Amino acid sequence: MSNQKKRPRIFIVEDESIVARDIRQQLEKLGYEVVANTRRGEDAIQLTGKLSPDLVLMDIELAGRMKGTEAAQVIMEQFGIPLVFLTANADMETMQSAKEVKPHGYILKPFSEEELQKAVCKALSGQEDKPKQDGPGAG
Repeated sequence: MSNQKKRPRIFIVEDESIVARDIRQQLEKLGYEVVANTRRGEDAIQLTGKLSPDLVLMDIELAGRMKGTEAAQVIMEQFGIPLVFLTANADMETMQSAKEVKPHGYILKPFSEEELQKAVCKALSGQEDKPKQDGPGAG
């Protein structure tokens, strides 16, 4: 029997298949286990219940009728699993709707492997990455 540490299990919810594949490759390179990926919020909720991942990486804009923010709210309420948003949109409306869900972090696309690793580590350790609203030196 191996004495290896259990690899954190991550579920990717991303509607762009090339982006999802790139995230999967980066996460696996960093030593994480990617349990699945899906393009739709409705599927994300169902699969989160079945797979019980340690973390969900959720794009805000998804295929299907449900936005990532809606799916994230349900996932966090029903399953209590940490969630990090992925987004290419940094406009105030998008960020405000994401902030209301109280995710454990945000990653603005495009992102580096280092940014991905930092956000995942923070979320898995329970530290929320809240957008800064105060001036320099705050916190």
